[in-house]
Amino acid sequence: MIYSRIALEPILVSEHEIRVAADRYGAIVSFAGVVRDHDHGRSVDRLTYEGHPDAEIVLAEVAADIAALDGVGAVAVSHRIGDLTIGDAALVAAVSADHRAAAFEACARLVDEVKARLPIWKHQFFSDGSDEWVNCP
Repeated sequence: MIYSRIALEPILVSEHEIRVAADRYGAIVSFAGVVRDHDHGRSVDRLTYEGHPDAEIVLAEVAADIAALDGVGAVAVSHRIGDLTIGDAALVAAVSADHRAAAFEACARLVDEVKARLPIWKHQFFSDGSDEWVNCP
């Protein structure tokens, strides 16, 4: 099973864990990347994620690549776009696998590949009134 989406609404770890759960898998590993209140020593108030029109296609490709790894059973991954506040989940991933080592490895690789390949850009707004774009080519 492969599930991936770009979302405007909040995303939850529990929903992703449910999507990958099955009696035949012995491990589920999940990850939530949440908006923090600081970056490189600067206080962050909020941020906005903007995505390329092909972001959903790329996310589906990444999820399929991870699902094809040995021992992996199912993959669920979502990334938010739009305005987020401190504590909101920006990236949620869950992977089920036959054994824990494969699940941990696959989930870590999933997150790394999403961060490397997904055409989504972060616009951070700092408490001092300044802002910056992150992950822009």
